[in-house]
Amino acid sequence: MREILGRRRRHRLRRKGGSAQLDAALTCATAWQWPVLPGVGLAAAGARGERGRGCACPDPECAVPGAHPFDPGLLAATTDARMVRWWWTNRPAAPVMLATGDQAPCALSLPAVAGARALAALDGMGLRLGPVVATPTRWSLLVAPYTLERLGELLHAKDRVPSSLRFHGEGGYLVLPPSEVGTGQVRWERAPAAGPAAPWLPDVEAVLDALVEASNSAPDGGSRLTY
Repeated sequence: MREILGRRRRHRLRRKGGSAQLDAALTCATAWQWPVLPGVGLAAAGARGERGRGCACPDPECAVPGAHPFDPGLLAATTDARMVRWWWTNRPAAPVMLATGDQAPCALSLPAVAGARALAALDGMGLRLGPVVATPTRWSLLVAPYTLERLGELLHAKDRVPSSLRFHGEGGYLVLPPSEVGTGQVRWERAPAAGPAAPWLPDVEAVLDALVEASNSAPDGGSRLTY
């Protein structure tokens, strides 16, 4: 009897631990109307030999292990609660991927050191910020949806845009908390406000200057593309 009860407890703990991604995905999809899908995730421990837990995709040199769509592909992103429940019931530890652009949030990301510098500068300016996603290597600022044409116009006006600054717009994606990917745990550096309303997002133009400046003044001059 003790052995059976022990198995039941472990099952409940696994189910509870795996529900965090499902809860996050449902909040994004149903409360905020952000289209999501499960990311590829990490390979099982030892599956990649000496490399440890690499990406579960077939590419042994994957640059963003665990942190990209694979099966299903990005076009499958949805706000349908039934589909979201089905995905994360079958893959409870799968990363939560946001399909950026169109009516969904976009994002700008930069290496973590430059990201911290940019947030300090934006705070000093008194600028209101939206949610900020952080991994051990990169920080991403969520912004209101923008078109590629508008982004091109903004970038054309800059003397120099560092290659370490990345843009997640239409046709792109971003991994959201509480996912775990190859670089480590994904968390909120600036969490969305509590409540059912979709988080407020700043305009891309309002934050772009500070992000470019922070990347250019980074120790490597913003030239290194850090995933």
